[in-house]
Amino acid sequence: MAAQSGRNTRQKDVIREALGACDVFISAQALHQRLVDGGEHISLATVYRRLNAMADSGQADTVRMNGQQMFRLCGDERHHHHLVCVACGRTVQIDPPSETWLRSIAEDHGFTVESHTLEVFGLCAQCRAARAQSDGADAGEGADDAAGADDGESADAGASSFGLNDESMPSASRKVSDGR
Repeated sequence: MAAQSGRNTRQKDVIREALGACDVFISAQALHQRLVDGGEHISLATVYRRLNAMADSGQADTVRMNGQQMFRLCGDERHHHHLVCVACGRTVQIDPPSETWLRSIAEDHGFTVESHTLEVFGLCAQCRAARAQSDGADAGEGADDAAGADDGESADAGASSFGLNDESMPSASRKVSDGR
């Protein structure tokens, strides 16, 4: 029994260290693969259990991106939220809105606040600049293609040219009780 307890503690430590080595949010599957590639003998179920336990205890942050729960070691035990880049996964911790403001908004609409979730998704400055540069190059090619088209079709300038659609947009998932 003691050996198994030691193994579990070792596995917990290995998972925590691997999560801490990630600069961005990572899925349980991707973290598991990193551990296996590094020579660890650990099940995906163990990784899931440990990550969820860490999230429940406030040791890990979670967000939902592209329908998948992602994890990151929490560097701050204070209540906080995140800006998340949808292109590269970079995150920035932000302070939450005022609890007084939040309760006031809720009361204005007949609600009482039990918990709240706030994750802001968008593009970081680096990815926005890279996308603008790429879109500029694509726009030049698109204009050439549209000008030379025999059938009168123009280049598609819709949201798909930005790689964005309803399926690629993440949804917020971190639920934090007000007592934290």
